[in-house]
Amino acid sequence: MLEIKNLQVSVEGKKILKGIDLKVNAGEVHAIMGPNGSGKSTLAQVLAGNEAFEVTEGEVWFEGKNLLEMEPDVRACEGLFMAFQYPVEIPGVTNTYFLKAALNSKRKYHGLPELDAIDFLDIVREKVKLVELDDSLLKRSVNEGFSGGEKKRNEIFQMAVLDPKLAILDETDSGLDVDALRDCSRRVEQATTETGLGVLAITHYTRLLRELKVDRVHILAKGRIVAEGGPELADELEADGYAAYVDEEPEAPAPDPFADPFGPGPFA
Repeated sequence: MLEIKNLQVSVEGKKILKGIDLKVNAGEVHAIMGPNGSGKSTLAQVLAGNEAFEVTEGEVWFEGKNLLEMEPDVRACEGLFMAFQYPVEIPGVTNTYFLKAALNSKRKYHGLPELDAIDFLDIVREKVKLVELDDSLLKRSVNEGFSGGEKKRNEIFQMAVLDPKLAILDETDSGLDVDALRDCSRRVEQATTETGLGVLAITHYTRLLRELKVDRVHILAKGRIVAEGGPELADELEADGYAAYVDEEPEAPAPDPFADPFGPGPFA
């Protein structure tokens, strides 16, 4: 499904990713772990299509197509979904309107007729129950006034409606309490089983991995994958920390070109 070969990326002249090789098959859950400044979020942004990051070498293939040649909206229509670490607010645009526009754009891209209001609301009612989202949030502006946990639930709800092929979860566990984390993880797991959703979960902590059935763990340090293994690798990491994988002298974190690159997942 997703194949990354020797991916090298720079931002503002600083080399961040220094040769990433990674493959995610349909229905698999892969975790990317690593200390701050290691390049985890940079990898997510590059896959989403953030032009502030310059790909200097390497290839990324998605479903046999060159992902790096696609615009961000085309990537979304092809089946790539991005759940951002810091979902932005979109004042004046309701959740329902936003999602209906996103879903119909995807359907139009694939030559399917647009859904009318009644058919769309049928889908929304079904998915709201799956993620246990407060349906009152559907009438509010996207993420405006939402708590951190509500924003993350809302992104998993967006994912459920848009039914992508690959979901990139950039620290989705951040801001979630135990119950919300369990609910969101359950929905992601369900999608991997029922639809073959591939997942690339970026996280600092193992608590997300306790809820998701992770197939592969990759440790990213200073722009390189320095260790790979099964779920047991995350347990070792929790016990020993990153010291065994990172040089003693810390590397300065990557510059952040801007705080809110795209907004919520559907248009990643």
